[in-house]
Amino acid sequence: MKAVLSQWRSRWAAFAHDFLSIPAAWLGAYWLRFNLGEIPEEILAQALFTLPWVILFQTIALWVFGLYRGVWRFASLPDLIRIVKAIVMGSLMTLLAVFLITRMQNLPRSVVPLYSILLLFILGGSRFVYRWYKDKRYFASGDQRVLIVGAGLAGESLVRDLLRDIKNSYIPVAFVDDREQKRGRELHGIRVVGTCDDIPAIAHRYNVDMILIAVPSAKASAMRRIVAICESTKLPVRTLPGTNDLVSGLVSVKNLREISLEDLLGRDPVTLNWHAIQESLRDKVVLVSGGGGSIGSELCRQIMKLEPSKLIIFDNSEYNLFCVEQELSEKANQSKTQIFYHLVDLNDNPALSRLVHHHQVQIIFHAAAYKHVPLLEPQIRAAAKNNILGTFGIAQVAIDNNVEKFVLVSSDKAVNPTNVMGATKRVAELVCQYFNSQEKTRFITVRFGNVLGSRGSVVETFQKQLENGGPITVTHPDVTRYFMTIQEASQLILQALAIGEGGELFVLDMGEPIKISYMAEQMIRLAGNKDKDIRIEYIGLRPGEKLFEELFHKNEHLAPTSHTKILKAHSRIIENHKFEQSIFELSNAVNDCSEEESFRIIKELVPELTHSRQIHTMPEFSKKREEILV
Repeated sequence: MKAVLSQWRSRWAAFAHDFLSIPAAWLGAYWLRFNLGEIPEEILAQALFTLPWVILFQTIALWVFGLYRGVWRFASLPDLIRIVKAIVMGSLMTLLAVFLITRMQNLPRSVVPLYSILLLFILGGSRFVYRWYKDKRYFASGDQRVLIVGAGLAGESLVRDLLRDIKNSYIPVAFVDDREQKRGRELHGIRVVGTCDDIPAIAHRYNVDMILIAVPSAKASAMRRIVAICESTKLPVRTLPGTNDLVSGLVSVKNLREISLEDLLGRDPVTLNWHAIQESLRDKVVLVSGGGGSIGSELCRQIMKLEPSKLIIFDNSEYNLFCVEQELSEKANQSKTQIFYHLVDLNDNPALSRLVHHHQVQIIFHAAAYKHVPLLEPQIRAAAKNNILGTFGIAQVAIDNNVEKFVLVSSDKAVNPTNVMGATKRVAELVCQYFNSQEKTRFITVRFGNVLGSRGSVVETFQKQLENGGPITVTHPDVTRYFMTIQEASQLILQALAIGEGGELFVLDMGEPIKISYMAEQMIRLAGNKDKDIRIEYIGLRPGEKLFEELFHKNEHLAPTSHTKILKAHSRIIENHKFEQSIFELSNAVNDCSEEESFRIIKELVPELTHSRQIHTMPEFSKKREEILV
């Protein structure tokens, strides 16, 4: 109530000021007309006679054009435009009234223009002087001098919000921007004084207390460079979320947060054809295998937004299924999508068949798989049973129940594999290729690299090691991996579904590989620890691990698709009859618990498998990817 009364007091105070300004401007125009001298009596009498009409029409115009909806503290260009419109309208109405009443007798022609100019200076000037006074007090009371990196739309919006928020303690003192055309320009009175390379010198010159990075559309490589320069100043650094994460694209001081690992390792913002994706899933019955896992659960979150009629989630982990149910049950109440949760093993074909048939599933996302490389090395049978035979079984169920599309989530470890996990994922890709060649169900394979923050990932391992005080263990100083966020991976899988016609092996453009040692260093810094507090220990490559991962085989020639971040690899030819026989033999070997026979068959199916600790050279994927995108 007190806030409402204060608001009305401010509004009526502004109205009273403007009301008194009208006669001051009207009589002042006559005074200027006669060179600041005495006004003739007959003309002054006429001026006083018409003054009530001037006040009436001008007051109406000011109110109609909404001058009292704004706040003087935040007066800006739109307010000035409203003032000009109101003065022009009021002057025209006054002229018309004077003409009708007095036929313009004893009204010098220059009075109305002078009146308009005077009133504009009084109304506009008073508002901007008041804002300047408030801003001056604000600057005097603040205690954190900040440097803004980025003088684009986000930087301008951030500074505007900082200046308006009288409760915050940030004082913007300067901008830096790498664009030459921005140099020397001012945004809200704050000058662009240099480039990002000048940040250390500028921070010292302006006595900066904090650096705010306002470049939400920056590429990860650019972000790493900016952060590295900012870190050299030893000052606190905050940033805005990426473009995709900003709600409605609005920038606010509330969006500022500390630098995250995703900021440094994430990739360029991805634009998706959400209309095509939604058309592929709306009112469909969708099943997600491994729906309690990292990728599976994120797929479920994204799919829910696209309004399928049913979403069936199954997993063999009771805990994982419980967690995803707890999360999605709250959102399900606000959605038209029916969600069903089933505790089912991937190799339980009768249960899967009944599940798919009962719900009349139309689309399957197959994300269920064993994925931990060192753990699977001595457990060939378990890996083969789950990743190969499980995929074969659910693919057969899809065929038997006339499922429209089947999407396999694959891995970069399937390319020239040096481990059991990668080899089994490669055979899973062959399973989809085999079935797509002879049935109506359209099989699509999506292959990509590591996912930031997935369960059991290197990020999770490093976080636990940090919590225990270190050391952080890295296999090799030169080991690199491709990374993307869980959200991006899931969204690109959905995009692949929308553009896939069947038989495609899509490779997601993963950008440039990142050194694991760099990731470890950044996680130490982001955790607030210095290198001398937490050490990095190199333990050597584990069984089955490569120095460098690859995204496609030399015989899988990449081609562009309708989406710039999704490439299509031409699948290698397989002999269906021979493949069927190998799967039959592998099933027998698994049933006989024969590790050796299982591995032999896998080796036959994946001849490029090199099961050793051989060091691989860096692939030329980045170069070929650039050639394709160009």
